[in-house]
Amino acid sequence: MKTRKKYLLMIMISIAMLPIIIPLFIIGLHSNELIRKPIHYLSFLLLFLTLVLCITFTILFLKKKEEKKEKQKLRIKQIFLILFIVFEWIFSSTFLCLLYGPIPNFRNWLIPTAMTTMNHQYFAKWFYSKEEIDAVLEQNQLIETNETTDLNLIQIGENENTTVYENEYEKEILTKEKDNEIYKIIRIEKKAYKGYLVAIYDPSKVKVATTKYLNIKGQYVTDMAADNQAILAMNGGGFDDPDFNSNGGTPGGIVIQNGKVVYNQTSGKSTGGLIGFTKDNKLILGKMSAQEALNKGVRDAVSFGPFLIVNGKKSFIKGNGGWGTAPRSAIGQRKDGIVLFLVVDGRQLTMPGADMVDLTETMANYGAYNAANLDGGTSSVIVFPENVSKKYLKEDEMKTHCRNQYCYINDPIDGGGDHATRWIPTSFIVK
Repeated sequence: MKTRKKYLLMIMISIAMLPIIIPLFIIGLHSNELIRKPIHYLSFLLLFLTLVLCITFTILFLKKKEEKKEKQKLRIKQIFLILFIVFEWIFSSTFLCLLYGPIPNFRNWLIPTAMTTMNHQYFAKWFYSKEEIDAVLEQNQLIETNETTDLNLIQIGENENTTVYENEYEKEILTKEKDNEIYKIIRIEKKAYKGYLVAIYDPSKVKVATTKYLNIKGQYVTDMAADNQAILAMNGGGFDDPDFNSNGGTPGGIVIQNGKVVYNQTSGKSTGGLIGFTKDNKLILGKMSAQEALNKGVRDAVSFGPFLIVNGKKSFIKGNGGWGTAPRSAIGQRKDGIVLFLVVDGRQLTMPGADMVDLTETMANYGAYNAANLDGGTSSVIVFPENVSKKYLKEDEMKTHCRNQYCYINDPIDGGGDHATRWIPTSFIVK
């Protein structure tokens, strides 16, 4: 019996080595180059030796004879012990192979996704050195066309009476609902994400709304929609979030409302480019100052990016675009003037979200001639009045998704895993 206990103790010691290996990897990552590789080799050696020891002592443990009356009890314990050993070894080795193995898919997903979030960059920094992170980001990036929208190419109302469609997407856009001449809601369902695309037929109705506490604190998009009695609304541009937990009150870059500059951040981190509508209701995308925007006749605008499509030309996307996979929002305009609002969900095990490739492809499929990425993650919401929302929400969701008689019909998930959105400074509304 004492010999069996010794074998059991050795098995438990071997198992206890498995959780030590991953921290050892992390220590190696944050060491200099001379130390890093030996530590990694040592970790893999320990992983192999642990498996050998576990198997060896388990076999010896099982071979040791006991009294007949103890055999049945021991057999059950033995089965659980073997399953536990196998599971822990498979988990540890699989995790390490995903992080550092020869197939880069997991790294290419994890690093860009973590590095573009507000408060989860540590997921990448724990496991990878700065050099490794930079190398992955270099292989996954989006290079914009560096053009400004040519407004002359947008012909509003061009396809108003079209009955011959280029493809199924155009038919879906141009076939209006009988009781709604203002917009049409289209469900988007893909393997990695789902959401809604809304076609707005009159671009003159698209405007920028801001929190009524601008530069102090943000508001929910439902509140901004209610304050403006909007027909529908979607989140807008980015905002300063230095502590990763701000109140969303300070926009990043330029905000223009009704032809007036209401906010203009000229310093700090780059916020992309200007995304706005001119007085003749054309979506304009470009890198420009507030004064340059006014000179071009911009009436409503926010700042963000990257630009996905400009003048019908897609941005060059390498890998997944460098923004990782997450809930996303985008705005676009077709050549015939129809405006597209797109919001997709993510942050779920079976549906992680969309990357820049997915976003560009969806907007292009539905005919976007100009399109830009908007603030994503927890900010991504599409909002309608309660009477419209109840067609898309379950009864219990009506209680959690609605405020001030407006509801978001998609399913945002915050960094803590809760099904909730957050305060932001700007939104696009249809009024």
